[in-house]
Amino acid sequence: MNKTLKFKSSKTREQKLFLLIILILLVTFFFSLTVGRYELEWANILKVIKLKVTNQPVPADLFTDDVVFWSVRLPRLVMALMVGSVLAVSGTVFQGLFRNPLVSPDILGVSAGASFGAGMAILLVGESALAIQGFAFGFGLLAVTLAYQLGRRCRTDAITVLVLAGVIVSALFTAGLSFLKYVADPYEELPALVFWTMGGFSTIVWKDIVMTLPVILIGMLILFLLRWKLDIMALGDEEAMSLGVNVTKMRFLYITFATLIVASSVSACGTIGWVGLVVPHMARLIIGPGHNQLVSFAAILGAVFMILMDTIARTISGGEIPIGIITSFIGAPFLAYLLWRQGQE
Repeated sequence: MNKTLKFKSSKTREQKLFLLIILILLVTFFFSLTVGRYELEWANILKVIKLKVTNQPVPADLFTDDVVFWSVRLPRLVMALMVGSVLAVSGTVFQGLFRNPLVSPDILGVSAGASFGAGMAILLVGESALAIQGFAFGFGLLAVTLAYQLGRRCRTDAITVLVLAGVIVSALFTAGLSFLKYVADPYEELPALVFWTMGGFSTIVWKDIVMTLPVILIGMLILFLLRWKLDIMALGDEEAMSLGVNVTKMRFLYITFATLIVASSVSACGTIGWVGLVVPHMARLIIGPGHNQLVSFAAILGAVFMILMDTIARTISGGEIPIGIITSFIGAPFLAYLLWRQGQE
């Protein structure tokens, strides 16, 4: 009887937390629509929405509001929501899969590899969205495979070795991206390459969302459907196989689709570090370690986090600060705290 009451109490708590984080997401999203270097009033936003729905011409006094809302503010916030969810989910999946709380897409080299691939596409093909996505995914998958294979070679302290292998692979692809910058045309190609190293949503338009949304939806859906098996994978290969899980197949699926969604986000907005490390830990502290709830909660929390970071990036100064700089200022001290806490334990 007591166990049943505790289970119901736990379920009620989880439901309340999910409702709360969804409410926070909605409030954050709608608040961010109004703030920026050009502030929008909700009365004008509702007017331009009504004009769009009814297909009426926009009057001169609402022209600027219409352009800022539909062409600038709304697409960048939708992309920030998507990318925040993607990075948080991929970080959660990698941490559970490798049984390592310090693993994230950027630490494992996925982000660096995807950025290098995007840079290669820009130099070889031009700024073709499809080519950038394909190159980003291919090199992102290569990076995480190299890091994982290097980590497997050492049987002692495998967690530390995996992190170090990720650092090595990240350094390799970062050096490759620096070489691409060196040989790039300083007027046409170099600015686009510099963009990938810092990340941001300032250039996002609806075309970018149309290109990335199908890939992200497919990858996120598959990871969501497979989320409950992460608890079994976290037990270790032998335990998972004894419970009937095809470890090799499942690891391939997790790595492939987590890399796919990260590469897709990198191809649209560049490298945004630390989100895949910070947000899963925050979500785990709030909702608990069970991946059945953790993956979904981390996705929503990641969206909230990224929208807040984007809002700070475009309001903290007269010019827009690259969002990767802001997340690094938050993520690096957070990693130091995790290492300190691990040492204390």
